Amino acid sequence: MTIDLHADPVALTAALVDIPSVSREETAITNAVETALRTQTSGFEVVRRGNVVLARTDRGLPTRVVLAGHLDTVPIAGNVPGRFTVENGSEVFYGCGSVDMKSGDAVFLHLAATIAEPAHDLTLIFYDCEEIAAEFNGLNTIERELPEWLDADLAILGEPSGGWIEAGCQGTLRVRLSTAGVRAHSARSWLGDNAVHRLAPVLARLSEYRAREVDIDGCRYREGLSAVRIEGGVAGNVVPDAAAVEVNFRFAPDRTVEQAVEHVREVFAGLELEFTVTDAAPGALPGLTAPAAKGLADVVRAHGSAGIRAKYGWTDVSRFAARGIPAVNFGPGDPNLAHKRDEHVPLAQITAVTEMLRAYLEGNQ
Repeated sequence: MTIDLHADPVALTAALVDIPSVSREETAITNAVETALRTQTSGFEVVRRGNVVLARTDRGLPTRVVLAGHLDTVPIAGNVPGRFTVENGSEVFYGCGSVDMKSGDAVFLHLAATIAEPAHDLTLIFYDCEEIAAEFNGLNTIERELPEWLDADLAILGEPSGGWIEAGCQGTLRVRLSTAGVRAHSARSWLGDNAVHRLAPVLARLSEYRAREVDIDGCRYREGLSAVRIEGGVAGNVVPDAAAVEVNFRFAPDRTVEQAVEHVREVFAGLELEFTVTDAAPGALPGLTAPAAKGLADVVRAHGSAGIRAKYGWTDVSRFAARGIPAVNFGPGDPNLAHKRDEHVPLAQITAVTEMLRAYLEGNQ
């Protein structure tokens, strides 16, 4: 299976979508990407680890930019192969991964093959298993075995952002709040202590919670504290003796994980419950004041049809931020359409992102 990196990135997007690559089944697309980078680009060292392909230049330029994108998709829902159509006078392309994020991959691959004199040394990272549990993410292998490949002055993740820079990302924290009671027959409920009822103060505090908003580098992040799962109940005639609510805190990147945990503890202070952190990942500061990031921001602002905003949600930019590297999400496609059966991307967005990123990488700010 071959792909043409010199083709229009719209056509390249379609070619990538038509190679099925559900998480854990990325070998075919990884083979295609590796072969294309080895045979259709010049000046790149190419390395493969499992289903991760790495490529980088070493021109001795003063700055380095990472272009990173995952090759896997969620399960196909009757949307491969892709299809072109026209809606409301605009050309669009439908297909699994067209938004998340094969159109972004196509832009990166096309530019790697067609930019002759980049203003920055380039590192390309195409990796697997981003759409499933973090333990399987292909970037883990690179962090362990080839961490120097992640070093740069700026990292650009091709996550769908509608052609805007979505800077940094929120952190995420999940906490399990458990209560205990005394089991009894519901006909004699006064002999028990209902653990589900003991969750009422937890839910009340969640209902009354007012999310903080914070401006960082001109990007406004809004936090959120939400109940995402409730457990409890034994049978239709039993007063339950155990119950729990799982709470998810999406926090602005000016908080550390430790500060986020402490904040959630404060929200529920004074309640009789067991507090257990079940999952946590730090956010990423936008870092738009860094020189390399500022150059990209200037290009996007000058384009007229795009701008800069905060990223709501967690992405792999956090991995780079943890290494002190400014990182942004920048790619075609509406993130609200990711993973949907009708996932589709406007062709004009693929073209616009290609043009903006080309201008930046060639130093035409």
